[in-house]
Amino acid sequence: LSSLPLQILLYVNGVYYIFYFLATLAMIIYKSQVFSYPDDFLAPDLAVLFLMAFLEVPRLYLGFKGNLTEAEAPLGLSLGLTAGSVVLCVYLLLWQTYVLRADVLLNAVLLSAYGLESALKVTAIAAFVS
Repeated sequence: LSSLPLQILLYVNGVYYIFYFLATLAMIIYKSQVFSYPDDFLAPDLAVLFLMAFLEVPRLYLGFKGNLTEAEAPLGLSLGLTAGSVVLCVYLLLWQTYVLRADVLLNAVLLSAYGLESALKVTAIAAFVS
């Protein structure tokens, strides 16, 4: 009953998130050097990015584990962590100090992946329960 599309998407999302983290970190460094980035706002933007990375590891692990073992609880926890990651992603998309077009593109792809992944998780949980 485990979902192959979900498993593939979890893997692709893990690889993409590494790229996303490094690109966003590089852009924050770039913005702090090129623009007059207020020191009071640099720390929260970096904290959100690192908190997001901290949430991503258990989110992906629980997603992989829940899907492969056909267990609802880990998939449900992963779905909850996905909601937290979506909130942090929206922060980086809308409320970051400076938002470049590259930020919009990276966050739009990540939010799309989160949405598709969430739909597949809900479908997998429904299949495991029935």
